[in-house]
Amino acid sequence: MSIFLDVLKNPEFQFATIFTLWTTVLATVLSALTAIPCGYILSRYNFPGKVIIDTILDVPLVLPPLVSGVALLIFFGPLFGETLTDIGLDIIFSAKGVVVAQWFIAAPFAIKTFKHAFDSIDTRLEYVARTLGYSPEKVFLKVTVPLAKNGLLGGLTMTWARALGEFGATAMLAGVTRLKTETLSVAIFLNMSIGDTHFALATAIIMLLLALALLITFKIFTKVEVHL
Repeated sequence: MSIFLDVLKNPEFQFATIFTLWTTVLATVLSALTAIPCGYILSRYNFPGKVIIDTILDVPLVLPPLVSGVALLIFFGPLFGETLTDIGLDIIFSAKGVVVAQWFIAAPFAIKTFKHAFDSIDTRLEYVARTLGYSPEKVFLKVTVPLAKNGLLGGLTMTWARALGEFGATAMLAGVTRLKTETLSVAIFLNMSIGDTHFALATAIIMLLLALALLITFKIFTKVEVHL
């Protein structure tokens, strides 16, 4: 028990916890903003190249996160790094890089779950709303979103959980710098690599308990069941 108390008081653990929470929440919000229009379009419309786009979205889900991190490193480095730096966006080896890596890994998962939520809605209800004079935007906000609410919230929960556990892409794009780009996953890796197994194991257990507590609290308050 004293080991856990020591870890909780450790400034490195406190930094990693706060850093992980705000980066994962921001990555989840960005994933939701990306996934809502993409999931809806993929669910409701057929267009040339849809299969290709759907397959591209599968790539980050099947590739090892380390490979996704290398792709991001090339994209934000040799390809567009200089241009982004000129406009003040330093992605590589920065906190922004952590958010981008978490978003890149979590967003395809959010798009897939949101598409499934929209697919589950009876589209006849949307057509009925249109016959009553609702505009497409009003149908989406007043009919589609409320009917898909449970699926969207469940997808959002699992998207946050996916961002929380992200390590490989984050390590490649943002680096594993102590007290700078140190998420809880990175903290475990760094301390295991120097032989501080007590800190690493205690952090892993606390991270697990934290994730369980937040997910259970979310489900209790929203009454959402998450289907994997």
